[in-house]
Amino acid sequence: MYETIASPFNYGGLALKNRIIFAPTSLGLSKEEQVERLRRIAAGGCAMIIIGDVPVLPHGFGPSLYSRKGAAFYRAVTDAVHQEGAKVCAQLHQSDSNLKAMVKYLPGVLTKRISMEELRTLLNQEVGPYITKLPAQKVARITDAFGTAAERAMQLGFDMVQVHGDRMCGSFSSALFNHRTDDYGGGAENRARFAVEAVSAIRRRLPDLPIDFKLAVRQEEPRYGAAGIVESELPVFIPLLEQAGVTSFHVTLANHTSLTDTIPPRNHPEFGAEGCFLKFCDQVRQLTRLPICGVGGLTDPDFVEIQLRSGRIDCAAMSRQLTADPDWPRKVLEGRTQEIHRCVRCNRACLGGMMAHQGVHCIYERKESR
Repeated sequence: MYETIASPFNYGGLALKNRIIFAPTSLGLSKEEQVERLRRIAAGGCAMIIIGDVPVLPHGFGPSLYSRKGAAFYRAVTDAVHQEGAKVCAQLHQSDSNLKAMVKYLPGVLTKRISMEELRTLLNQEVGPYITKLPAQKVARITDAFGTAAERAMQLGFDMVQVHGDRMCGSFSSALFNHRTDDYGGGAENRARFAVEAVSAIRRRLPDLPIDFKLAVRQEEPRYGAAGIVESELPVFIPLLEQAGVTSFHVTLANHTSLTDTIPPRNHPEFGAEGCFLKFCDQVRQLTRLPICGVGGLTDPDFVEIQLRSGRIDCAAMSRQLTADPDWPRKVLEGRTQEIHRCVRCNRACLGGMMAHQGVHCIYERKESR
């Protein structure tokens, strides 16, 4: 019944045992808890796990690929995931947060005069001036660091890398943030240069490595997302990224607005439906023959099977659903769909836990612990 979900697939040069991928997620857990969570998700039968927000520079947000502790963490992750029969991908990124601005707002956060959501809004307002004023030589060093980071990721056991098309890639891509007047700013082709150089740096060092690209799409009518690639400019960006060496696209909504837009609850005014971001995949499909991974509130096996069988998408990525029930893939493939703990997209313990700095969890955990 779910032959397409169960079928092996060549995802941009990487052989996957089925079509289900754990989407990149900032788990907010201790390193030990993260390794165990990822091992558990891999044991549930998904084909690949994408490890979110792996910094390309030695000093950044998240464990460093270059420190002893960071390397040990990533090696523990790749070993754990591989032992359960899944592949693992490193999502390489560079933050576009202005650290000096963050220090400015820290007293307000500590005294709780500024909430975390308000801090997010304030930091997003700092992105444009920050990336616009970055010296071109520093920008070039950052894009080159994607290549070095990819090499390091391979040494630590990763099977694939994904270039995070949001964060700094996304803010450079967006005319809403990027007001530069040099080769990195202006028209769409120049604004694509940061992402293109990042991908090219990886391809130069690792000619055969599968490179996924998180394609963050900005919707204009009505507007959702601030960074990323506006829909009308996809025909410019996608060929340039392909030429640089991208082998697959992971398509989603652009960030730098409310987290409830990129992680939408069921009652979201625009993205409440199952498969809420797949309409962006439809646009990308018209522009490339490369594999496409879709994401966005995917929970129902019948719906997912139809999207895959029709060729609308080639792989389906899930975060909240595999958090709610890591065994979703196994239960689907074994015909036990009635046993699935369906994600109801309430966002209470997942996004809510993230915002409260308690880690990403699920309401089902509380029910099972009673």
